[in-house]
Amino acid sequence: MARKRSVGSRARPQDKVRAEAREQAARRPHKPSRRKAEPKERGPVWKWTRRFLIGGTFAALLGALALGLAVFFAARNLPSFTTLKASQAGQTIVVRAKDGTEMVELGPSYGQWLRSDEIPEVMKTAMISVEDRRFYSHFGVDPLGLGRAVYNAFRDDKRVGATSTITQQLARNVFLNNNRTLDRKLREGILALALESKFSKEQLLELYLNKVYFGGGAYGIDSASRKFFSHSARDLTLGEAAIIAGLVKAPSRYAPTADINAAVSRANVVIMQMRKYGGLSPSEAAQVDVSSVNIKKDTNQNSVRYFTDWVLPQLDLYLPDTREPIEVYTTLDLGMQRAATAAIKDNVPSGAQGALVGLDRDGAILAMVGGTDYVTSNYNRATKAVRQPGSSWKLFVYLAALEAGFVPDDIVTDEKVTIDDWTPRNSGGGYAGDMTMRTAFALSRNTVAAQLGNEVGFTSVAGMARRFGITTPISTYPSMVLGSNEVRLIDMARAFASVSARGRSIEPYGIVKVTGQNGNLLYQHSKPRTYQLVPDHVAAGMLDLLQAAVQTGTGRAAQIGRPVAGKTGTTSSNKDGYFAGFSSGITAAVWMGRDDAKRVSGLQGGTAPASAFAAFMRYAVKDRPIEEFDTDLDLPEWQLEPDEQDLQYTEPEDYYFIDEQGNLIEPDRNSPRGNGNLVDPDGNPIQPGVGSGGGQPMPTGRPAPPAADDDFLDRATGNNQRVPTRQPDVRRPAPARTPPPPQPLPPPDQGAAVAPREVRIITGRSD
Repeated sequence: MARKRSVGSRARPQDKVRAEAREQAARRPHKPSRRKAEPKERGPVWKWTRRFLIGGTFAALLGALALGLAVFFAARNLPSFTTLKASQAGQTIVVRAKDGTEMVELGPSYGQWLRSDEIPEVMKTAMISVEDRRFYSHFGVDPLGLGRAVYNAFRDDKRVGATSTITQQLARNVFLNNNRTLDRKLREGILALALESKFSKEQLLELYLNKVYFGGGAYGIDSASRKFFSHSARDLTLGEAAIIAGLVKAPSRYAPTADINAAVSRANVVIMQMRKYGGLSPSEAAQVDVSSVNIKKDTNQNSVRYFTDWVLPQLDLYLPDTREPIEVYTTLDLGMQRAATAAIKDNVPSGAQGALVGLDRDGAILAMVGGTDYVTSNYNRATKAVRQPGSSWKLFVYLAALEAGFVPDDIVTDEKVTIDDWTPRNSGGGYAGDMTMRTAFALSRNTVAAQLGNEVGFTSVAGMARRFGITTPISTYPSMVLGSNEVRLIDMARAFASVSARGRSIEPYGIVKVTGQNGNLLYQHSKPRTYQLVPDHVAAGMLDLLQAAVQTGTGRAAQIGRPVAGKTGTTSSNKDGYFAGFSSGITAAVWMGRDDAKRVSGLQGGTAPASAFAAFMRYAVKDRPIEEFDTDLDLPEWQLEPDEQDLQYTEPEDYYFIDEQGNLIEPDRNSPRGNGNLVDPDGNPIQPGVGSGGGQPMPTGRPAPPAADDDFLDRATGNNQRVPTRQPDVRRPAPARTPPPPQPLPPPDQGAAVAPREVRIITGRSD
């Protein structure tokens, strides 16, 4: 009988292995289990950093969402491509003369619209290379270009340069204005992103090239091509395309009809950019000769454009932002403008340039000529050029001297003088000896001007020039009295006009009013507040001197058969010739010279400039009554002194003396009448001197007398002026109320002395 075996009676091998493993594990020593270490608590810096990162991320997401929404809604509201093609930018401006005659009409000029496939590739490449080389890779705004501009500005410590892409420029030209504000830049960026989201790159480039402004009223490449090269933009060459592409940065500066050298230089920059970024090979670039491009002659320009170029930019200050057509009524007199243009062309030396500014008695610009030919050069030498005025600058020297107490009849000495190692020379050499101030000014004696400048102080002369409207920098070196400072012609015209107005300030202006499309008044000129620049007797004395310079002095060529006052000016080596003067309420200033400041043979202020002045003024004043100059010197009390015959009857206390420090000195009231002994307020004797001060205290150890009080100074000047600290040192008789007419003067080259007046006064000091 077989034995029965249970199924589990024999252990399986796997079970045996597991059992042995358990036994070995039980025999091993027990190791405690490891727990994870708890994280250390973070500090406050980490907490704030974490909060900042989270907050910044959240803010960035909100900003991106807001930007996306702004771009989305802007794109939805953008006009269609067809509508944008039909829109026109620009503003029509009609400029009218003083009598209402239309002079110039400025406004947009559009050529034919060129489709993208009609625009030459060289034009596209040139524009992209110079204006936006990453045009095909960015999304409307160029972060790389912006970052580079910010870095360069930070490195060079200057403003952030232009960073607008072609799309941004298109948005600005079509939808915005040129105001440099953050709000405008933000809107420009949003519109650029919207344009990129709605139109293709080729559509954007087509819009841009047909709408961008190239100067002279030309909008779009076809209008610019016809204006500058007389043919369609379809036929543009590489050189012509480079010139047009270079105009976008500054249309007026780089226009080939205005400055061909600047246009060529800018075009060469475009060619260089095309080599770097536009795929232009070096051999192709080397073959381009931009200077050989034929430029169309613009025959529609004339000299009134010098005036309109000066006056129209002022509209930005007077008018609100408007695109409606406007009419600008100006002060320009067309007849005087033609006379001024002819006067310059007929008298300017060969190879030289000329400029003229004519002002009415209220500052209205009646004529302005900035050069001999606007078509050849539109650079306005009447308002932009800074040149040395020569001896016409002596206007300010003698004004300062007259304000300091001199009068035209004072005797001065034309002699060799050295001031701070500088020795001025007279024209032609030689010295004439004693003469009146009137004669010295009329003959333009340099040594006398130098002595007067030294006497009153060179800073006083500079202050007088600034007071009368000179806006350019002024040095105070001794040679400045002879006109070494550079000035603008319009500023000199303004200064002489102020003398003509008896010392009242004059502010030149050119716009009378501006009207809108329906005749509504947008701007009206209002008379500015005027100021008395010098006391009336100073202006009268200056009128006396200026009239003498034309009647018998260096300005005789400016005579026109009626009273004229003026002053000539000639710089070293005959580089500049000046004449400025006035008659019957009209002031004119004339400059002639070369733009490169080279010598002009025979050019002197008393020749061609004075002749041009006379030619203009004969026409300008023909319908005006003859006006005599009022040269009656109504001197203030502090400047009035008794004559010789009354001296013995005058009390010593009637005189005032001023020492070197400007302190008031009174004569000895206890001394016998007329003995001339002087004492200070404490009774200390004072020794009279012959310098610029009235006398020097004797060495007594006493302190200097107190300065004159303000009440005395106000009474003395009559115009809240202060008595200068340096006065003529010798008491002189009061001049006649009506100075005698100027005496005939010898020609400047004879060097003959003029007979002195009855009483002599010594001016200038040996120190």
